[in-house]
Amino acid sequence: MVDKEWTKFPRFSKEYINGVELFLDFAYSSGRAQGNEILCPCSKCRNCCWARRDVVYDHLIAIGFLKGYKIWVNHGEEISSLPIVNDDDMEDDIDGLLHDTFRNVIEENGGNDGPNEEAKKFYNLINEAKQELYPGCQTFSTLSFIIRLYLLKCLHGWSNASFSDLLQLLKEAMPNLNIPEYFNKTKAMIKDLGLDYKKIHACPNDCMLYWKEHETDNFCEKCKVSRWKESCDVNFELQQQNEQKVPAKILRHFPLIPRLQRLFMCSNTAESMRWHEEERSKDGKLRHPADGEAWKDFDRLHPIFSSETRNVRLGLTSDGFNPFRTMSISHSTWPIMTVVYNFPPWLCMKPEYTMLSLLIPGPQSPGNDIDVYLQPLIEELK
Repeated sequence: MVDKEWTKFPRFSKEYINGVELFLDFAYSSGRAQGNEILCPCSKCRNCCWARRDVVYDHLIAIGFLKGYKIWVNHGEEISSLPIVNDDDMEDDIDGLLHDTFRNVIEENGGNDGPNEEAKKFYNLINEAKQELYPGCQTFSTLSFIIRLYLLKCLHGWSNASFSDLLQLLKEAMPNLNIPEYFNKTKAMIKDLGLDYKKIHACPNDCMLYWKEHETDNFCEKCKVSRWKESCDVNFELQQQNEQKVPAKILRHFPLIPRLQRLFMCSNTAESMRWHEEERSKDGKLRHPADGEAWKDFDRLHPIFSSETRNVRLGLTSDGFNPFRTMSISHSTWPIMTVVYNFPPWLCMKPEYTMLSLLIPGPQSPGNDIDVYLQPLIEELK
């Protein structure tokens, strides 16, 4: 039996790097190679692409080994030679997800006053995680199935109406299926997991945000333009009652603080948050932002901040894109992304650690008025 424990270690660890070398030696000695190439088992190629040894090595170090690939059948390992085991890694760890998300709620909710609102969300999600998708189902709970289905909706661009129609069709075809019938209920479950954003109305001319002391204003204090879209189809009395009103522009704010907190909830990522100081090679060569003069100048100006290696260093980036996938329409939406520079280079640029903080709507570029939209993020950073 080939030892595979190394696949669980961080990719920059000595154990993982030695394990990659052992895997490549095994794969090339098993007779499954085609010339100088083998199937690449990284998380991106997923045993679908042939590559040379050096390319496979780079992929496994930079991207990681394919999760769940415990029996290396594509690289010469025999299934009959392995004992039958219960592969827990292939199942959704919903309990771990909920406990990580609501860890502070679990620890603090020990009084006799009853659960607070956050604790109620946690217990409701726990109940949904324990409910069988249908009687006798061992693969999915109601919560894990909904999360998977919602992921497909996001990946493939399903509309809310089509998602609701799919849920109703599944309920009609399988009445015993324990799932919500409409999209709104599904969205509420996802929202309780902390995967939500805040809508902040903005002046259509990018003058101000209807935020904090201006939250109830109806007109921009600078250009005096209405906060709402004007439509002849909307009844005037309903407009006065703030019903059927459509904001002219909406900024979407994805809270940053909870996501930074979650980086320290996992022991692996918490350790990686100190890599820039404890693991980085300090030989004077430029390999990481911490080797740059800007980083060093900041440390000299703020010695108290730099003395704590766990303090978070973020890179801020933005660029416009056309969300309609056509160049014939002049439209520019601007996402504001944050990158965690504490991580080693092979982690900090991975999509799962690149966080969307703000989504500035179009149709034009915000230009210098981008400062107006950065206010919620700046407040969080302070």
